Amino acid sequence: MTETPIRHAASLLLLREDRSVLMGLRGGGHRFMPNRLVFPGGAVDEADHTAPLASIPDVSVMDRLARDGGEALARGLLHAAARELEEEAGLHLGRPPATAGLDYLCRGITPAPQPIRFDARFFVVDASHAQGDVTDSDELHDLRWFGIDEALAIDIAFPTRKVLEQLVLWIGMTPEERAVRRLTATLRNREWFME
Repeated sequence: MTETPIRHAASLLLLREDRSVLMGLRGGGHRFMPNRLVFPGGAVDEADHTAPLASIPDVSVMDRLARDGGEALARGLLHAAARELEEEAGLHLGRPPATAGLDYLCRGITPAPQPIRFDARFFVVDASHAQGDVTDSDELHDLRWFGIDEALAIDIAFPTRKVLEQLVLWIGMTPEERAVRRLTATLRNREWFME
């Protein structure tokens, strides 16, 4: 049996001071996680690899991000996260996007038996970096700010829940602790690994 190919993907968690994050419902016609509450995000397009960025995150973030695919993929993931935010939620990080404020939160890899697979990187950024008005799209609707505790209290998909739990841990770190991380929490087969 041939293993399903994995596509690289990026999602962006916009975090407000009140510990709320922007989330929306994926449309029912989607093959991957239809009718589920998710963060803005999606697959990396070929053009993302060479698209301009106004700024990039600090070296510690870029080193962790580039570890499994090089600098071109790292830049592609950053651009994809910004592009998907604009396409799905109507918000942008500038044109070209300024991604210096993004931190690499965690990574999730869809298990092998699934018919659609992604190697997704999840980024977090202070919501003040985003410009524009939150607007529903064909891909995400009912977009709104969810308190982390509120989101964890409802029926959300397992990977989304696990990413929110990582966000809680991240919030509990000092900026200095975040800056010295060398490993990234990676969700593989429903378990976390530090890689």
